[in-house]
Amino acid sequence: MQTKRQYVWDILNKHVTNDVLLKHCLAVEIAMRAYAVKYGEEEEYWGAVGLLHDIDFEQFPDDHPHHAREILSDYGYDTDFITNVESHARDWDRERTQLQKTLLAVDELTGFVIACALVRPDKDLDNLEVKSVMKKMKDKAFARAVNRQTIIDSAEAMNVDFKEHVAFITRALADAKRNPVYQEFPLIS
Repeated sequence: MQTKRQYVWDILNKHVTNDVLLKHCLAVEIAMRAYAVKYGEEEEYWGAVGLLHDIDFEQFPDDHPHHAREILSDYGYDTDFITNVESHARDWDRERTQLQKTLLAVDELTGFVIACALVRPDKDLDNLEVKSVMKKMKDKAFARAVNRQTIIDSAEAMNVDFKEHVAFITRALADAKRNPVYQEFPLIS
């Protein structure tokens, strides 16, 4: 089973063509890699799960992530890896592992943090403060499709203080723009 980043990126690009969705997958990858380092886990594996978590969304938006298994098994991914990818489903009825809790906790939050940066005059994640994100969390008209309760509950399931979680994700996303891997396809452009 291959988790090398370029291989995973190439697979994603065969199934996802929408730039917004690609950037979302990149953001989740970045967050998953950062948490893997924090927890002493395998960074490349966690990053691959994050990068491929929406592999079926473009083709099956109404039945996502329930088609990830058929797509990823064709590339030789094993049951555990595919289960990790599927675990961010809101209707998941099993206990989540730490990786799975993390995937759920970063999935919508990464997009929300980026949206918060995009409405700032400088559009810069480096200058985005936690208090700004917290204020936008209370504004139900802002990014209204984002399920705020899922964001809050999933951070709690990780046993992470919500403000610390926001700060951690914001810093990881800001730091990524200095990584050559992410400069070709920047999260904010």
